[in-house]
Amino acid sequence: MTSPEIHALELERVFAHSWLYVGHESEVTEPGDYVRRPVGGRPLFMVRAAKSREIRVFHNTCSHRGAVVCRKDSGNAKVFQCFYHAWSFDTEGNLVGVPGRDAYGEGLDFSELGLRPVARMANYRGFVFASYDPDIVELDEYLAGAKEYLDLAADGLGSAEIISGTNQYAIDANWKLLVENSIDGYHAVPTHDTYFKYLVALGTDLSTGVDGVGRSLGNGHAVIDYRAPWGRPVAKWEPMFGEDAREEIARLRADLVERFGEERAARMAETNRNLFIYPNLIINDIMAVTVRTFMPVSADRMEVTAWELAPDDEMPQLRQRRLDSFLTFLGPGGFATPDDIEALESCQQGFRSGGIEWNDISRGMARDPHADDEEQMRAFWRRWHEQVSGRDGAGR
Repeated sequence: MTSPEIHALELERVFAHSWLYVGHESEVTEPGDYVRRPVGGRPLFMVRAAKSREIRVFHNTCSHRGAVVCRKDSGNAKVFQCFYHAWSFDTEGNLVGVPGRDAYGEGLDFSELGLRPVARMANYRGFVFASYDPDIVELDEYLAGAKEYLDLAADGLGSAEIISGTNQYAIDANWKLLVENSIDGYHAVPTHDTYFKYLVALGTDLSTGVDGVGRSLGNGHAVIDYRAPWGRPVAKWEPMFGEDAREEIARLRADLVERFGEERAARMAETNRNLFIYPNLIINDIMAVTVRTFMPVSADRMEVTAWELAPDDEMPQLRQRRLDSFLTFLGPGGFATPDDIEALESCQQGFRSGGIEWNDISRGMARDPHADDEEQMRAFWRRWHEQVSGRDGAGR
């Protein structure tokens, strides 16, 4: 949790040899639309190419002198021009402009000097991933059992979009602590006690408890899947939504039943899923659907970015309810996020004392795993250990 040497190994053996989330296809719907962001600690940008209409993911670096080419977080462009020497590239990545081209002579092949695409890129249900390892398994194989839960989120939303705006912050703690926290059903009651009291005050019935399971999904992915103790804008009414929302949410539920059948509709409407896709993507399909990534800056600091995913044809009142649900619990000033940051930073402070070097995550090993056990965390740590120790060949 505190070792710079382990941090360096993670960058080399985990983040350089995994599929990493880049963004959602809804962020680049029109030709020339782009977003830029660090992925696995490296600057990239994703763009909808004008001619092919395909999504491209490029290293955000000029092939001339290495300067950053895409200098805004998002926008629309026909050409990306490097501000240093004005080399220009189209949305397909081709080098299309070189001032004083004649000065270079005939020995330089400009056709080979376009933007460099990432080694691998793939799209699953609108979620765009990239990998720096050209030999990594196909994304479909890599996702393994996580596909079931991505499908539940995608089908529940229908045609989905990332809502404009991001929630960005940093935590002075090791990134692996947030992995654990994100799929930890055990801490919710003591850590987020204020939120549960808030729900009860609004009329939410929490008396029946939370039933669920924790699962390993293969390749380090994991999930906690449990009955929703609170409302879900997908199709589960909650007193905090107001009486005027009852009929509307009933209609949404009926639509899910018509499209997917009663059993699958019930899973979408009445159960929560905290899904972890190894190594650093969390999809919280809970009172709202959030997409969250985090990246270690050092052994004791990480940067976190979160987005909200919603139906693109959602009625304004539904959208407002969804955003309220997201911000009330997971927003920067919500009931959960400040609690979690305090908990993780407290853990990191404790680790610095040197009294212990690792966490105990043995809860539930003597029984079939519940949602408040730790089997899902052990799935992450097993895969992490394989990679960091070089046992899967990623240490080459």
